[in-house]
Amino acid sequence: MLWGAHSDGLELRTVGGETRLRATFPYGQATVLAEAMGRGRARHEVIATRAFADRIGSGEDIHFLAGHDFNKPLASRSAGTLSLTESDSALTMEATISADMAGVSYVRDFLSAHAAGLVRGLSPGFRVRPGGETVEERGNAILRTIRSADLIEISAVTRPAYPDAQIEARNWQPIGEIVGRMAHRPAALRWR
Repeated sequence: MLWGAHSDGLELRTVGGETRLRATFPYGQATVLAEAMGRGRARHEVIATRAFADRIGSGEDIHFLAGHDFNKPLASRSAGTLSLTESDSALTMEATISADMAGVSYVRDFLSAHAAGLVRGLSPGFRVRPGGETVEERGNAILRTIRSADLIEISAVTRPAYPDAQIEARNWQPIGEIVGRMAHRPAALRWR
């Protein structure tokens, strides 16, 4: 599974014992996954507009987690505590943490860390659909564009990989002729 991150859109408000969160993950913003090192190439990535539309539109369950940990759920669509909407510019998440959940230790930890300014990032976890990406050369860099992916979860994270819309924890292979060009490179310079 892949993760993305965004750091400046996680808002938290407590009203009557409930905590409400609102966050956005912007689309269409390129990020640098890896800088060019030595003979290697920089790797960039973009999440295209409405890349998560199919799964969001289908109503399938998606979870809001603390740090991509399914053992630390904060809200979910099936529980009626998470809503997700897409626009041409961003994925918007709204979650409610009930007063009962606020008593759970990892929820208290998350709320305290957020109040202290330590957890401000938003990071979606997703699987790219077959044919849902393109990889192309752009100057001395390689650009991967995610056009269609299944959003599995979205998480509050401590350290997003970059402030606007970076995808972290990558484990993907370039396709087509780019694979051929990179196959001769030393293992340390290949994609993970």
